[in-house]
Amino acid sequence: MSARKIFLYGPLLTLFYLLSACSSWNGSLFPIKMNGKYGYITKSGKIAISPQFDNVGRFEDGLAPVKIGRNWGYIDANGKIAINPQFDVADPFSDGAALVGVGYRYGYIDKSGKIIINPQFDGAGNFSNGLAPVRIADRWGYIDKSGKFAINPQFDRAGDFEQGLAPVWVGGRQGYIDTSGKYVWNPTA
Repeated sequence: MSARKIFLYGPLLTLFYLLSACSSWNGSLFPIKMNGKYGYITKSGKIAISPQFDNVGRFEDGLAPVKIGRNWGYIDANGKIAINPQFDVADPFSDGAALVGVGYRYGYIDKSGKIIINPQFDGAGNFSNGLAPVRIADRWGYIDKSGKFAINPQFDRAGDFEQGLAPVWVGGRQGYIDTSGKYVWNPTA
C-alpha cells in the first residue's frame, strides 16, 4: 500500500473506529480525530466543532464530555464550554445525570454542573431507569438519584439497567435483576 493510501485511509479508519465505538450515538454530532485532536462533524461530514480537544465522548442531552489537558468538562453543541474541565473522569449524561470522577472516587452531576451525588464510590456506572450501579469496597449495589441505596451492595459486579433489567454477578455466575432488586434470572454459570 502506498504512503498516500495510508495517509488517506488512516483518518477514515479512525473515524470508522470512533463511529463504531459510539454505535448508540444519540446526537447529531459525531467525533473525529485530526492531527491528534478531537472535534465533531455533522451527519453530512461537515466539521461542526473544530478538533481542539484531547479526548471526547458522545453527546447526550445536548452536552458532551471533553478532555482538555488532564481534566474533563462538558461542551454544548456549539462547542462552548458548558461545565468547566475539573474532573478526572466524565461520562456522557444518562437519565439526566453524568458520572464524574475526582481522584479515585465517583459521583454524579446535573446538566448545570452541580454535584448531585458527592464523589464517594469506589466504582460506578450510569443512571438508567432511575438507578445507577455503584461499588463500595468489593460489593456493588444500586442507588437512586438522591444517592440512597435502592438495592443494597451485595453483588461481585453489576451492570447498568437496560429495559428494566440489569446484569449482576455473584461468585462468577451471572443473573439478572429488575429495578426492585428481585432476580428474574438466578445467577448461573
